[in-house]
Amino acid sequence: MNKRVVVAMSGGVDSSVCAALLHARGYECIGVTMKLWDGPEAVEGHHKTCCTLDDVSDARRVAGQLGIPFYVANFKEPFARHVIDNFISSYQSGYTPNPCAQCNRYLKFAALQQRAQQLGADCVATGHYASVVRADDGRYHIRRGRDVGKDQSYFLFDLSQEQLSRAMFPLGDFSKDEVREMASQFGLKVASKPESQEICFIPSGDYRTFLQPRLDTDTFRPGPVVDTSGKVLGEHQGLPFYTVGQRRGLGIAAVQPLHVVSVQPTDNTLVVGARHEATRDTFTIERLNWMQTPPERPLDTSVQIRYRQQPIPATVHPADEAQARVVLCEPQFAVAPGQAAVFYDDDTIIGGGWIARHAE
Repeated sequence: MNKRVVVAMSGGVDSSVCAALLHARGYECIGVTMKLWDGPEAVEGHHKTCCTLDDVSDARRVAGQLGIPFYVANFKEPFARHVIDNFISSYQSGYTPNPCAQCNRYLKFAALQQRAQQLGADCVATGHYASVVRADDGRYHIRRGRDVGKDQSYFLFDLSQEQLSRAMFPLGDFSKDEVREMASQFGLKVASKPESQEICFIPSGDYRTFLQPRLDTDTFRPGPVVDTSGKVLGEHQGLPFYTVGQRRGLGIAAVQPLHVVSVQPTDNTLVVGARHEATRDTFTIERLNWMQTPPERPLDTSVQIRYRQQPIPATVHPADEAQARVVLCEPQFAVAPGQAAVFYDDDTIIGGGWIARHAE
């Protein structure tokens, strides 16, 4: 076998084992680290994100151990345009963004796949805990990773058929413990390296501090906090500080705990209420991406509306190929506009879209 594959190497244990596995299986691997942004290298001495200079050095060292070519590719401009700008504009518009799904669609499996083709490679491989499967009709689907606690299929729902046809996820059938054991067996120095835990371009984990200097001052202006009947309860400090379902930091004294029900940028209003008022059983999704033939009639399926959540039985009522209404079998707390709603048939993704903001 001499199939050439570009492996996205972040310097972590998962992508390193991904490269080592494919190399051991006879693939001609090329390691590429994506330079995505310029930022601080560490936060209070803790390693919480990828993409630092140390990570690049770790990736280069692993490639050297394996004897494979290694490159650092500058993707800062498309990352800023597709991920960071989207992150900022989403909060400005009252949405809760999902930067990992955006990065997968526009960077790892678009910009990097294009670079792979320039290098004569057939596919891009990553260390995601998921698998690509091809159905009898020839269409590609994403299947959950075997390790339930590490499954990352949710973040891959928006990949196109063309992107999936050139994607490889060698870790989908392994657990995290097995991956670390393989890293030790391969003699990789990153075998015990801690996992990255935060958004890569916000190493502190404080997205508000990241947003404030990047948004118009008008976006952070105070405004009314009202209950679901419209009664004014207090004043918020700027809508980007709040997300649907949030309880802490509201600054409102009340007999019962209050949660954010909706964020309304059109009139700079924050709506709060009891927990049951922040639940919904119906919502609209937009920018649909189907991995099967788009249904023309209501479809009974299971939908996952946030990472690490169990899918919920639901019926999808298609309006057209780009939009649908989702009716849940039981109401769910904090259905956040801007997050992904992903449809599963057992452990396989059949489609998904982005949760729209309901009418104000």
